[in-house]
Amino acid sequence: MGVLNAADRVVTIFTIKMTSRLLSVTQKAYGFSNIPSSRSLIRMLGAPPEKARSLKKKIEAYNRVDEEVVRRVDIGLPSPHAKDRTLALERSKLISKIKNDPEMERLAREQKLDVPLETIEKGWMESGTASQQIKTIADHYGIFEHLFGYAYFFPRVMLDIGFEQKDESIVPVFRGNIVKPKEAVNAPVVNFESDKGSLWTLLLTNPDGHLTEENAEYVHWFIGNIPGNDVSKGDVIYQYLRPFPPAGTGYQRLVFILYKQAGKIDYSSLKKEGPCTDLTLRTFSTLEFYRPRQDQLTPAGLAFCQTDYDYSVQKTFHEILNMQEPIFEYDFPEHYVAKPKWFPDHDQSFDVYLDRYRDPRELNKEYMLTRLKTTDPFQKEKKKLQYPLVHLHLDRSIPSWLRRRKGWELMGWGQVNESK
Repeated sequence: MGVLNAADRVVTIFTIKMTSRLLSVTQKAYGFSNIPSSRSLIRMLGAPPEKARSLKKKIEAYNRVDEEVVRRVDIGLPSPHAKDRTLALERSKLISKIKNDPEMERLAREQKLDVPLETIEKGWMESGTASQQIKTIADHYGIFEHLFGYAYFFPRVMLDIGFEQKDESIVPVFRGNIVKPKEAVNAPVVNFESDKGSLWTLLLTNPDGHLTEENAEYVHWFIGNIPGNDVSKGDVIYQYLRPFPPAGTGYQRLVFILYKQAGKIDYSSLKKEGPCTDLTLRTFSTLEFYRPRQDQLTPAGLAFCQTDYDYSVQKTFHEILNMQEPIFEYDFPEHYVAKPKWFPDHDQSFDVYLDRYRDPRELNKEYMLTRLKTTDPFQKEKKKLQYPLVHLHLDRSIPSWLRRRKGWELMGWGQVNESK
């Protein structure tokens, strides 16, 4: 390299100064100017992987939610038992005593033990275990989250709900069981225990079936000011509307909520006359209904079932709702195929690896031809070998993937052989 003359040295010094100034301006623009100067790039990158926070911990810290803001609130009735813990301990001791009873053990072993289910169910309800377990199941199905947000309640009042059928049988509503639309044509029979002089409100809502709004519900039944437990004497705010889950939408939840009233409530602003088949008038929100009336209503009972499409839904849309039946189809995503590799995994056969990138119709044709070559409808199927791989005698010069395929054929493995 030759010696620079005076003009070249001036240009070089000017270029270096401009580059340094541009670098400092860029650092300030992107907020890099606060980074302390370091001799090593490793110090700027942070702690080593074995000491630094993992990606999971970083995501948890980023998505951390303030517990005081989202703390769940119990809006239900208080427990009727003054000391639930004492009652649970007594029940636990009783169960332990029954399990250690030799006479009951002998009767159970000889299948002579008579278990009164009505007594068991009554003890289950009176002990408070029922309300706790129903609350757990409702949390599992997202009932409280989708209807009340961060609020929840323990169902202290047990609901006995059933749909009467033409053959005089009863289809019950428990906690998530399946009830078909053709089984829920008429309003159900609802029973519960209550004090004389008390007033109740019963709601049946569907949080999954709205056709036009994402987070809205349809109210299927609404009866207020129920005296005692006589539902027939309550004020009908919305007449019963049978469920109508469209085809392709899967299962939908039908939730029965029983509220205890502090006094008589005026529902005249919500009341709809007649069958009210206009779905826009049946758009509902449980949270918006409960929020302004939380001083007058207290959630006390809960039961729910699931329903999905059957052919009676078509009749409901055409004859009752007077609208065309909507049919939904699920748009399945395309099958994921990983990018090809120069060196596939050593434990994967080469032909199996290449089958990923072949046309499925071509593969199915190849499987069918292979089966036709090895199947004779006029002969009995060959008996399987007890030790198939003993009969595998192949030259080592044959590729490993072909040796593996021959071994699979003898073992009866692979898609072709398993489809026989």
